Amino acid sequence: MVVINSYAWAVVLTVITMLCWGSWANTQKLASKKWAFQLFYWDYSIGVLLLSLLLAFTMGSTGTEGRPFTADISQADFSALSSAFIGGAVFNIANILLVAAIAIAGMAVAFPIGIGLALVVGVVVNYLATPLGNPFILFIGVALVTIAIVLDALAYRKLPSSTSNSKAKGIIISLLAGVLMGFFYRFVAASMVSDFANPEAGKLTPYTASVTFALGLFVSNFLWNTIFMYKPLAGKKVTYTAYFKQGTPKLHLIGILGGAIWSLGMTFNIIAAEQAGFAISYGLGQGATLIAALWGVFIWKEFKEAKGVKGLLTAMFLLFFFGLALIIASRLY
Repeated sequence: MVVINSYAWAVVLTVITMLCWGSWANTQKLASKKWAFQLFYWDYSIGVLLLSLLLAFTMGSTGTEGRPFTADISQADFSALSSAFIGGAVFNIANILLVAAIAIAGMAVAFPIGIGLALVVGVVVNYLATPLGNPFILFIGVALVTIAIVLDALAYRKLPSSTSNSKAKGIIISLLAGVLMGFFYRFVAASMVSDFANPEAGKLTPYTASVTFALGLFVSNFLWNTIFMYKPLAGKKVTYTAYFKQGTPKLHLIGILGGAIWSLGMTFNIIAAEQAGFAISYGLGQGATLIAALWGVFIWKEFKEAKGVKGLLTAMFLLFFFGLALIIASRLY
């Protein structure tokens, strides 16, 4: 299978993750005017699974290092498989909440608050489990990201188009999504081998972990997404009949594309984790908050009606940038 052998390449892969995780939600924005987010999310979950399988049978099955995908999954023990599967289920409920928050509050709010908080929680949890990198530099970077989250929430409160209840609802859902999303990665990390090139028996290589994670996401969708279809946090109730009657090939492809983009980032992120460490790899990947905020502010113009937010948004972007730079630097010292 394909593995990397340097921290520089790990940073490259996490930057790709950052771009993928910060950009996939544009597909939800594109589909949202004609397609309820719960219906979009079914296609998204299919896209995550399909891309993980594609990478497993290509990058995960070529080369001389590690175990090929089919051999790896056949030797995996139940605890490793169940850990990655649970990671997918935990991520799924967190991500559905995030998509609901995007529908209510927009990308420029839901991502910095939800994923920014997930970055903070995830870095702490994963560093405690597998400490790698300078903790002083790492956690200063995390602190800067935390301040950026607060500034984004303050900017959101200045939007005139939302009621106080709507603003509070968007922030609360984003926070809940962030807390849950901060924990999913630890389940996936716990399922994986420590040496990708010479993997120990029983545990999973990153490609197998990605597929098992995607299966957990897809299977749990029958529970989590069904609940949100019939008891929605935003919009009207939708049914399974609507998925087949209202969905056009274009709408389905948009959702599958969104899932594929996210899944590419996930697989690259856990490939990078051997060289970077799980805490740093996850933290850099969740720099997606910066990318999503850029999309929300400059492309979707989500703050165009807000007054007096230019300074807050500028400070938010700068803090995110320097916070991510410190997270990268923490592995070098």
